[in-house]
Order: sequence, then structure tokens, then C-alpha cells
Amino acid sequence: MRSLLSVAVLVVLGGCATLRDLSSDVSSFSRWPSERRPASYAFERLPSQQAQPEQQHQLEEAARPAIEAAGFTPAADPGRADVTVTLGARITPVDRLPFNDPFWWGPAFRQPFAYGPRSRLLWGPGWYTGWGPRWSDYGYQREVVLLIRDRESGQPLYEARASSDGYVPMAATALPAMFRAAMQDFPGGAPDPHPVTIELRQPSQS
Repeated sequence: MRSLLSVAVLVVLGGCATLRDLSSDVSSFSRWPSERRPASYAFERLPSQQAQPEQQHQLEEAARPAIEAAGFTPAADPGRADVTVTLGARITPVDRLPFNDPFWWGPAFRQPFAYGPRSRLLWGPGWYTGWGPRWSDYGYQREVVLLIRDRESGQPLYEARASSDGYVPMAATALPAMFRAAMQDFPGGAPDPHPVTIELRQPSQS
């Protein structure tokens, strides 16, 4: 059993190592004036985000490359920034095991044993593979949102949302790619959800 588990882990790691890009579903809405050019920006934190400064700082660092790639520059004085940027993100674990659906197994099939209470690698007597590893639908749903406002008037100018899912959270690489996907339509907008594929980049070591 231990050797079989080791092989399964190697397969999982090998599959992750070959992951080079991430596809997200993006919706964006724009009121950005056609004659206006990107200028300085500053992040704006909601009261709930101010209560978790370290976590919010990490989120801002994930979004910063995407914002600056669109032509914005950090404001030396946040109080004089041209626009403010508000961010949000969540990574939600989901656990939809196929044997919870009676139409998947049918009354004649037995429920397999799970390796760990929330593991996606299942072990048990399979109805088509015999004993061995089996994948469940356990994974993660990821979502980021971004709102750009005119600092002086408070008018929203650009809003975007990107979502993706996968078997691992990949926060360090997925969130920056998803913010880049969310800024892909800027300065225009595309309200209908559409796929945007972004190459993943390894986080820099500091």
C-alpha cells in the first residue's frame, strides 16, 4: 500500500510540474474614458481588509504586476493618486464526491474508502479498476475581483472578475495570473464571461 501511495504522489507532483498556464473565466465592465491615460494608483482597503494587513498586503503584491502592466504607476502620495484600486479574492475548497450522487454509482456499487477525510485521492474496491487510486471531485474554486475608481470623485471606472478551479490552491502562482486575466480587457470591457489563458510565473524568491 505504501509503495502504491508513493507512486500516486509522484504522478500528482509530475502533473503539477507540467502545468504552465492557467485559464480563467473573466467578466469585465468599463467606464474608462477613451481620452484618459493610466496614471498613478493607490490601493484602497475596506475596513475588514484593514483588520488583516499582512494578508491584504500579499493580495496587493499579487495584483500589482497586472495593474502596472496596464500602464499604472504607484503613487508616491496615496492621497494624491489618480485612481484607487480595491481588491478581493477567495479560494474555496469543494468536496463533491461522486458516490454522493446515487445516479453515479447506482444501488449495486459499494462506496470506496477515502484516504483522509477530505482527500481527493481515494482508495477502495473500484467498480472498473479494482483496487487502486481513484480521483474524486475534490478541489478548489478560486476567484479574484478588482475595482478601479477615480480617487477624486469616487466614480467606478473599471470592474473585473476572474474565476478558475483546480485540484490544488496554487495561491502564489494562480492569483497573480488571475489578476492579469482580469486586467486583460482594460481599458475596454467584456461583460459576458470569456476564457483568458495566462502563462504561470513562479513567485520570486526574496
